[in-house]
Amino acid sequence: IVLLRTETTEALHARLVQTLPFSFGSLRLASSFKAADLTIERNPACKPKPDPSTLLFGKQFSDHMLTISWSEKGGWEAPEIKPFQNLSLHPATSALHYSIELFEGMKAFRGFDNHIRLFRPMLNMERMHRSAERSCLPLFDKNELLECIKKLVEVDQEWVPYSQTASLYIRPTFIGTEPSLGVARPGKAMIFVIVGPVGPYFATGSFNPVSLLADPSFVRAWKGGVGAYKMGGNYGPTIAVQNEAQKRGCQQVLWLYEEEEQITEVGTMNLFIYWTNTKGERELVTPPLDGIILPGVTRQSLLDLSRSWGEFKVTECTVNMKELLDALDAGRVLEMFGAGTACVVCPVGSLLYKGKTYQIPTMQNGPDLAKRFYTELTDIQVSLLHV
Repeated sequence: IVLLRTETTEALHARLVQTLPFSFGSLRLASSFKAADLTIERNPACKPKPDPSTLLFGKQFSDHMLTISWSEKGGWEAPEIKPFQNLSLHPATSALHYSIELFEGMKAFRGFDNHIRLFRPMLNMERMHRSAERSCLPLFDKNELLECIKKLVEVDQEWVPYSQTASLYIRPTFIGTEPSLGVARPGKAMIFVIVGPVGPYFATGSFNPVSLLADPSFVRAWKGGVGAYKMGGNYGPTIAVQNEAQKRGCQQVLWLYEEEEQITEVGTMNLFIYWTNTKGERELVTPPLDGIILPGVTRQSLLDLSRSWGEFKVTECTVNMKELLDALDAGRVLEMFGAGTACVVCPVGSLLYKGKTYQIPTMQNGPDLAKRFYTELTDIQVSLLHV
């Protein structure tokens, strides 16, 4: 299994860490679980593998899973890979009552050379580690967890689709398992990892434009909250707003913030705007990591790629609705698109705001940049490009 990465700098890592410059008193243990202690129990009844062309997102799972348990009294137990099975949880489990839970989203790809590759997985491990600290869950060695995940992918390698349009989705999850109704740091916890083959995230396909509802009465995250962490509590409450968007004829939500109606994220993706700015420069803009934006791995990859090209200005800055609408009226917006692990790059075609629909000329402009990002990222993932 090959780990794919593009160049990252110490400054980049420092910026990501600096968004969370404080400690929440998490359990800092001198020891962690070790991949060398991993045990494997093979599933005696493996399932047939699905046709890659029939795959939906998140509906099918492999034959095995990884579990690692922790307790305040005993520390980390040895990691286990075992047959895929249901979890047994006490009805008072803290994850069920108080959302002491976090997760990650990663992918493994089968290349044209038949090698299996993970795309920048250490960025996921670092983000998971930061989320664990914010959740008061026990910390762990990021490299050891990645080694365990690599072993799980190796065990279930035949579940990685023989296809360049499908992949193996990897879902590491970390939950508090304390059997108590007290609102407190859990004394028991568990990491588990499940994997499964996936096709396009959106039912409309992998590169069809989506329509957005922008309604300032709905807020995804706020300063001082947990919008910068990948927790389940950031996602469940958005489902009702997503349903409202569909009632209004839209597919996704453009999340706004504060009276200035700052543009933050789109659906569950990071947002990018490619435009001609007020100085007449071609510019790629995305909201900054200011505590309400999730530091996406795909987001960072698009920034790294575009800066390496050096062909246009690349800016992480706040953009509000007035600035976007002014740019649309002036014909300065070229493309808008979301970016994330699940969809890679997703073009935006229209925007419904205060009863008026605004057409975004993403598809009319190629979309040259969105397609270029999509092609280069997917080529890296299946090793057509070297990094």
